[in-house]
Amino acid sequence: MPWAAHDRPFLDPAVVARLGTLELKARTIVEGFLSGLHRSPFKGFSVEFAEYRQYIPGDALSTIDWKVYARSDRFYVKKFEEETNLHCHVMLDVSNSMSYGSGPMTKFEYGACLAASLGYLMNRQRDAIGLTAFDEQIVSMLPASSRPGHLRAVLVTLNRLTPGRKTNVSKPLHQLADSIVRRGMVVLISDLLDDPEEVIRGLKHFQFRGNDVIVFHILDPHETDFPFDRATRFEDLETNEEIMAVPGAVRDHYLKEIGGLMERYRRELGACGIDYQLLSTKHPLELALLSYLSTRSRAL
Repeated sequence: MPWAAHDRPFLDPAVVARLGTLELKARTIVEGFLSGLHRSPFKGFSVEFAEYRQYIPGDALSTIDWKVYARSDRFYVKKFEEETNLHCHVMLDVSNSMSYGSGPMTKFEYGACLAASLGYLMNRQRDAIGLTAFDEQIVSMLPASSRPGHLRAVLVTLNRLTPGRKTNVSKPLHQLADSIVRRGMVVLISDLLDDPEEVIRGLKHFQFRGNDVIVFHILDPHETDFPFDRATRFEDLETNEEIMAVPGAVRDHYLKEIGGLMERYRRELGACGIDYQLLSTKHPLELALLSYLSTRSRAL
């Protein structure tokens, strides 16, 4: 990670969980993240840099930024607003499986905080922000907008959300893909505990419509590491079905299955050009912001 040792460290999710309102969490994460990013030697994701592109023969001379030329001896033109701004649609899984958490934040709380932080960052970049919350269907939708006050509407909506019913990731994906009229970027935040074939097909639908896609796969450390060592009752949060199991007897099989699921998403999404980022709820949210900016820089 190209982050200088003397720069501000990433915030631990346990610290974030104690920060009061969702707006305060998002603002603290993003402002600190951008501050550290500008101080680091890693300049490739400069927020301001996205507003310029190199001069191309045929561009009007009036668009050249002569101040930049004086500093760099290179010709850059200011990009028009429609070139620099994106329509970004954030999709947040609020199915009941997202309510699981073994640490200070459940998957749902982590995902909502990530959605809020992305919204705050998008607002800083003057991108149009859209929010869609779903379980087995779309339960809330805000169209993408960059109007003053829209970020507040996104944060208010996120604050009102609660984990709901069963998961059906693919159905809401197809519904949103059909409704998007302007190409942009789609950000999916989910534990992806669904049929991977259907999820991947739904994500490819966005690509077919000309959108860039980034997936944040949110899992709890207990789901990836299976640290249980005593006979334990496991409950399906979406069906309420319960089973008793001896962890030692099922650990190898479970780890093989969950590892295979993560690898399938990583491999198949990567093969079709969809950015995939696995995040544990113990990982700093700033890691997701880096992934988002990387994807955004390619989408412009």
